[in-house]
Amino acid sequence: MRSRAEALEAEGRRRLQEAEERLRAEREELRAERERLKALGEELRAERERLKEEREELRREAERLSKRGEALDTRALKLDALEEALAGREEALRAREALLEEKEREIAERLHQVAGLSPEEARRLILEKLDRELEEEKAQRVRAALERARLEAKREAQKILAQAMQRQASETAAQLAVSVVPIPSDAMKGRIIGREGRNIRTFEALTGVDLIIDDTPEAVLLSSFNPIRREIARMALEELLKDGRIHPSRIEEVVEKAKQEMKTFIYERGEEGALEAGVVGLKPGLIQLLGRLHFRSSYGQNVLKHSIQVAHLAGIMAAELGLDAAMARRAGLLHDIGKSVDREVEGSHVEIGIALARRFGEPPEVVDAIAHHHDPENAETLYAVLVAAADALSAARPGARRESLEEYLQRLEALERIALSFPGVETAFAVQAGREVRVIVKPDKITDARPPCSPGRSRAASSGR
Repeated sequence: MRSRAEALEAEGRRRLQEAEERLRAEREELRAERERLKALGEELRAERERLKEEREELRREAERLSKRGEALDTRALKLDALEEALAGREEALRAREALLEEKEREIAERLHQVAGLSPEEARRLILEKLDRELEEEKAQRVRAALERARLEAKREAQKILAQAMQRQASETAAQLAVSVVPIPSDAMKGRIIGREGRNIRTFEALTGVDLIIDDTPEAVLLSSFNPIRREIARMALEELLKDGRIHPSRIEEVVEKAKQEMKTFIYERGEEGALEAGVVGLKPGLIQLLGRLHFRSSYGQNVLKHSIQVAHLAGIMAAELGLDAAMARRAGLLHDIGKSVDREVEGSHVEIGIALARRFGEPPEVVDAIAHHHDPENAETLYAVLVAAADALSAARPGARRESLEEYLQRLEALERIALSFPGVETAFAVQAGREVRVIVKPDKITDARPPCSPGRSRAASSGR
């Protein structure tokens, strides 16, 4: 019995424990469900608030649309009123046009009766008058437009050129054909001449320079139009005077040495010129030719210095215009390269320069600048135009070149002759050193609507008549 009672008691405790565990599990489920319901309630409250805000926004939007609709209605009413007013004005204008047409017909009939002209003749006369008036107005408008474009282009060009000129300056060189070499004493003149003149004959034959020995105290003269030969002769003579040994074999040795030194000197001048102009990649032969320009002058202006200045000016203007400044400097430096050998090679310095540039593989822009730096109108690239402008700036700068009075007068007379060659020109005057030509025309032949044509066109027109 006791064991049975214990078994029943154990069974009751087990069932009680299971019931407590089920109760505990159900309590946990209820707690989780309560938490879930609480979170769901929070979500519902947030959704309710959001819906409330959207409802409020929709209400405000509806009010705004309602106000806008009222404004549109008001505007539509105004537009309707304007359309009615415009329709009335259009009707009045049509009536006025009809009245004007009627008056025009009456005036035309009266004119026809008074003038005795048919409508076709009157129309032709009116059209001819209109054509003349339109032609005059067109000429005035074209002239005004050209003047505005000319002023704007001139202003921009002056600004670029002024900026370029302000940043550049070069020295001038005198064009001489004689060099003076000082000697220690007049007794040295006899040694220079040598026995029966053999020393001076050898010296002149080897150098190609005339050695002039006259009454000038303590000095002899070297005369030659070739500045390189004259410089070689000067170097050789100074070396002979310093050494004191003057005889034909020694003269030959010293002259040959001077020629080699001159080649080195010329190459160094070419390198310095290219470096100063900011041009790189020149071939050695071209640098040698460039250095020869150190001994070349034009109107008293050193051609190498002139070429360097043209390179700087062209580079500055190219940079201002957004072009390749390095290419412009290269074209400016080499534009007169033909002058380096124009005394030895047949042809103009332009033709020689083109041949040299092509021989040394220069770019087409450089060749075009060399070919057209005196006639930029026929140029194929803008670099030739820039080089032509820079060349004119460097050459026309006050003090850059020397010109004889005879050449100056001939140039002014040539400018006046060109102006007088145009038909309708009565007289012309070249002023401001040839930089301006003032022209007086015949008013019965030239007007603003009828500008003068070129002499060639005038002759062709007269022959056609």
